[in-house]
Amino acid sequence: MPLPPPPPPKGAGGRRSTAAAATTAAAYAPHGAHAAHNRRHHRPSSDAAASSTPQPPPQTAHKGPRSAPADLVSDANATPVVPRADAAATASEFSLLSDRHSRVGSGERGEGSGPRRRHPSKAGRKSAASSEKPAAKGRPQMDEVVVSEKYFRGKKMDIRKIPNGEVKHKLAKAQEKIVDAAITAKQTELLLPETAGFLVAEDGERTYKFTQRALVQEVDLASKEKMFNLTLPDFGPYAGLDYTRGGRHVVMAGRRGHVATFDWKAKKLGCELHLGETVRDVRWLHNETLFAVAQDRCTYIYDQDGTEVHCLRDSPEPARLDFLPFHFLLVTAGLPGYLRYQDVSTGTVIADFKTRAGECTAMAQNPSNAIIHTGHAAGVVALWSPSVKEPLVKMFCHKGPVQALAIDRSGKYMVSAGLDGRVKVWDVRTYKELHDYYSPAPASNLAISQLGLLAVSYTSHVTIWKDALELKAADPYMHHHEAAGSSVAAIRFCPYDDVLGVGHARGFASLAVPGAGEPNYDAFEGVNPYQTTQQRKTAE
Repeated sequence: MPLPPPPPPKGAGGRRSTAAAATTAAAYAPHGAHAAHNRRHHRPSSDAAASSTPQPPPQTAHKGPRSAPADLVSDANATPVVPRADAAATASEFSLLSDRHSRVGSGERGEGSGPRRRHPSKAGRKSAASSEKPAAKGRPQMDEVVVSEKYFRGKKMDIRKIPNGEVKHKLAKAQEKIVDAAITAKQTELLLPETAGFLVAEDGERTYKFTQRALVQEVDLASKEKMFNLTLPDFGPYAGLDYTRGGRHVVMAGRRGHVATFDWKAKKLGCELHLGETVRDVRWLHNETLFAVAQDRCTYIYDQDGTEVHCLRDSPEPARLDFLPFHFLLVTAGLPGYLRYQDVSTGTVIADFKTRAGECTAMAQNPSNAIIHTGHAAGVVALWSPSVKEPLVKMFCHKGPVQALAIDRSGKYMVSAGLDGRVKVWDVRTYKELHDYYSPAPASNLAISQLGLLAVSYTSHVTIWKDALELKAADPYMHHHEAAGSSVAAIRFCPYDDVLGVGHARGFASLAVPGAGEPNYDAFEGVNPYQTTQQRKTAE
């Protein structure tokens, strides 16, 4: 006797009728001892035994869209319940961007609208499609999780009116990346618990009156280790000064040929060189294993042990050095008036320009886009890119020679100091002057910390300004004065630490500046202030 076909599929109610269940159970009922065992332990329900309604013949399998699951559609006339994504549980942690997002996330349709009905088959198809495509693991749904605008790094665009399909697709992908980045920024905010601390004065006091000697007596032992002074009167002034990107190692160079590298946190000397000729500038390369020195005739590259690795004879009489860490390009500005980009990995000269503005008196790099800013004796600041032979922009900033340049971390503000005694803040986006500060003497050096503190040095004084870029500050934040006759030759903020390095005529000084360094570092930038030697070797 052939077996009957398999049981019919579930109906709209999500379960088979009791009569069909009884018929199927009778067809497949066992015989003999197995039947007696089943009668004792698996007795059918009274409803199934009493039901005698004839059932239609079983239907064949249908290859169309699958019906809705039982837990989603309970009745053909009822309003289907659309399931919410797993990330909707976290939607309350984010602020809303638009009413559309809030309606999608909560299932509401707005005021004055009644219950929305859908055909069971359509609801079933949508529910089945949503169940077939699982959400990415660890990634919230963009339609239901929305974030505040402060986490966005791009502008939203209305792409519905764009006729070109390819352009519309690319813009949609870019929008999706922007939203993903904002969601990730919101979620990782919990991993940034550290906050910057600043000096707070009591009533009637001013923070710029606090000296380094007074701070040493009040701070903890770890902060005391950061405040020290190296007395080197025979080889100054130390006009070359640079920290590694992680902030742990420092290199300094005196005009008389003395170059030294050391781990300032562990107070461990790396190498020491006596070159016997004029040294104008010094820069670290990609890490603490290599550094470049602008010597009298050409630029030399040394390793961490002080061994000469390369001699760049293509850069005669270098005056200023800078390094682009993401491009591996060493930028050299020479006394004859040239600007050269050279690849330090292959030694190839990428670009060589004539500035046609004389000697470069100041040079700074925009950290956001790697554009080089050069200052000249005519009071002009030029912006350079290795792919363009002519300056991208020329700005007339001062009535006298430009003495120093500095650009903030975001790349929005540039600060210039001239021989006319003015310190000016510029908006790089519009190339307009924002503020103008007076310096008692022409400022010789400028530096901007990761959190926006501005350091200005003139003669033997160093003045630090807080909130001086976006707004004009009334009073300085801190002030430091070196010993008489010890003029300041270079200043540099240490990354990820509240330290300002000062190179002066008699050596090097490390000053404590609360609130200067970024308290939370980003490992995706390839910077680790606590990197060990083994971690560095692994990264290389």
